[in-house]
Amino acid sequence: MDKENRVAIISMIISDKESIQSVNELLHEYGDYIRGRMGLPYRERGLNIICIVIDAPMDSISALSGKLGRLSGVTSKAVYSK
Repeated sequence: MDKENRVAIISMIISDKESIQSVNELLHEYGDYIRGRMGLPYRERGLNIICIVIDAPMDSISALSGKLGRLSGVTSKAVYSK
């Protein structure tokens, strides 16, 4: 596997408040790779939006994005640097 680090942005839209704790636990688990985080509560729509900047091996970025996307009420997408 390619262990070269890449920079990526992982964006999440959380519609199930019950999943927020699980999201935060996963972000804490990968915290050594996270370079920045922005969170926006969108109360009018009952959503929470989180974007993180991560510098990590490709497999770690993919694993985190996949784990986030499997949580109930969480949509997650990753955009990678070249």
